[in-house]
Amino acid sequence: MEGSPIPVLTVPTAPYEDQRPAGGGGLRRPTGLFEGQRNYLPNFIQSVLSSIDLRDRQGCTMVVGSDGRYFSRTATEIVVQMAAANGIGRLIIGQNGILSTPAVSCIIRKIKAAGGIILTASHCPGGPGGEFGVKFNVANGGMWFRVHLNSHDFFPLTLSWFYSDPLVVDRQGGEEMSWVSAFAFLPLVEIVDPVDIYLNLLRTIFDFNAIKSLLTGPGQLKIRVDAMHGVMGPYVRKVLCDELGAPANSAINCVPLEDFGGQHPDPNLTYATTLLEAMKGGEYGFGAAFDADGDRYMILGQNGFFVSPSDSLAIIAANLSCIPYFRQMGVRGFGRSMPTSTALDRVAKSMKVPVYETPAGWRFFSNLMDSGRCSLCGEESFGTGSDHLREKDGLWAVLVWLSIIAARKQSVEEIVRDHWAKFGRHYYCRFDYEGLEPKTTYYIMRDLEALVTDKSFIGQQFAVGSHVYSVAKTDSFEYVDPVDGTVTKKQGLRIIFSDASRLIFRLSSSSGVRATIRLYAESYERDPSGHDQEPQAVLSPLIAIALKISQIHERTGRRGPTVIT
Repeated sequence: MEGSPIPVLTVPTAPYEDQRPAGGGGLRRPTGLFEGQRNYLPNFIQSVLSSIDLRDRQGCTMVVGSDGRYFSRTATEIVVQMAAANGIGRLIIGQNGILSTPAVSCIIRKIKAAGGIILTASHCPGGPGGEFGVKFNVANGGMWFRVHLNSHDFFPLTLSWFYSDPLVVDRQGGEEMSWVSAFAFLPLVEIVDPVDIYLNLLRTIFDFNAIKSLLTGPGQLKIRVDAMHGVMGPYVRKVLCDELGAPANSAINCVPLEDFGGQHPDPNLTYATTLLEAMKGGEYGFGAAFDADGDRYMILGQNGFFVSPSDSLAIIAANLSCIPYFRQMGVRGFGRSMPTSTALDRVAKSMKVPVYETPAGWRFFSNLMDSGRCSLCGEESFGTGSDHLREKDGLWAVLVWLSIIAARKQSVEEIVRDHWAKFGRHYYCRFDYEGLEPKTTYYIMRDLEALVTDKSFIGQQFAVGSHVYSVAKTDSFEYVDPVDGTVTKKQGLRIIFSDASRLIFRLSSSSGVRATIRLYAESYERDPSGHDQEPQAVLSPLIAIALKISQIHERTGRRGPTVIT
C-alpha cells in the first residue's frame, strides 16, 4: 500500500447548528445523537479539519485518543478515515485508542504535531444512554479556541464528507484481530503506548526517588487510587505501581470500560463513594480519584479527610519548592477561574506573584502560559495544572501531593491544617442543579442579573440569624485577556459582601440538551479557633440568601441541588 493513493468518497451533507463551538473546541452531546443522527460525528470532524489551518498536510501530524467510552472505537475509525481522506500526513494513536487528555497534550507538544482529536465527554457517564464528546487541541497542546476558527467557514451552506474506503479487519482462527491493528496496515498511522511519552515528561518534573521512598520505604504511605474505570487505569498501574513501587492492590477500577462500570466517572464526594468508604476505614493515608479522561482529580486523607479543589490549588502553590521543576523554572504567576475560592490569592500575595482571575475554561490559562505569565493554574471543578502542559492534569496533581508529603513528612490533614493556620481557611461549597430546562435557566439568570446589577442592590443588607451581610460589589463577570485584549463577557454573576464573602451564579450547558446552574458560596475565617466548623454550617446563611434572591427551587421544582461539592 506504500505510496498508493487513498480512495476518497465525497458525500453531500447538511450542517447541524447545535455543533457550533461555544468559544472552545468541544462538542458534547448524548451518545444517541452521534449514533442515530446521519453524519453527526463526520460533520463535526470535517468542520474541524476544514477550519484549522493545516498547511502542507502531507507533512502534518495529528494525535488521536479517547477515554475508552462507548462509541469510541467506531468514532476513532471515522476520524482515521476522514483524516486520511483529507490528506493528513501522519496519525499518532494510543494503543486500543486509549490516551488521556494530558497525554494527548504532552504528545502534541513533544512531537510538534499540528493538533489532536480527543474523544471524550470528560466526567459525564458513558454507555449507550450516556454522553459522548469530541475535543480538538491545537499545536500548543491546549484547547481549540475561537481565535483558531474561521467562523465564516465553520458551517458552509454545503458540506462535503470526505471518507476513505473502509478498512479491512482480518480474522484469524475465527477471532477478530485487535481493532487498532488494522490501522497498522496504513503507513500514515502509528500506534503508540499510551503512557510512555507522558511518563518520560513526569520523570523530568518530579523526584521519583523521593516518591518511591515514600511509597516503599520504612513507614511507607499506604495509598488508594481509583481510576473509576476510565482512561487512567493504565497510567495509574504503570506510573504509581510499576515505576514508583505502590502495591498493585493500591489501584482500583483500573480496567477502562465503555460504561465505566455503571459509574459516573466524576471524582467528587457524590460519585467516588467506593474510594471515600475505603478511606474512611483509616487503613490508607492518601487517596485519589480521576475522571474519565484523566484531567480532573480528587484528594482524600486518612479517615476520608476531604481536600477541596480550591484548597488543593492553594496548598500546591504554597509548596512548589518541593518540586524540582519549579525550583529550576521559578514561579511567574498563578491563574484561577473566577468561581474558584480566593485562597490562592493569599498565597500569591505572600509570594509576591500576580494572580490572573479568568472565566471557567482551561483555554484562558493556555494563553497566559504561552506568554510566560502563568506557572500554575486551577479551577474549583477538580482541575489543576502547570505550564508543563496546556491541559489540567490529574496524575500530575497527585504526584505533586505525594512530593509535598514526602518533603514535609506530614499527613494530608496536617498539611491542610498548617496551611489554614498560616493563611486562614476559606469555607467554600458549590451547589449544582443539573438537568434543568435551558429556557428556565435562561430566565432565572436573566432576572438575577437584572436584580444584582441594579445600582440599588449595592449596600443592601441581608440578615440571616445572627449574621448580617452587606453587599459591597456586584457584577456580571467579564475578562479582558492581558495577552491579546480579547474580551469575554457574561461569565457569571458575582455578589461580594463587605466581609469578602462571595456568592456566584453561573450557567453551564456543556451537553447542549439540558442545562446546569451552579451556585458558589465562600466565606473566609482567619481565626484558627474557627477552622473546625462544618462548611455547610458556616455557609448556610449565604446559601439562604442565594436561594431567596434566585428562587431557584420555586422556579425549577427542585428541593435541592443534584450535587454538593
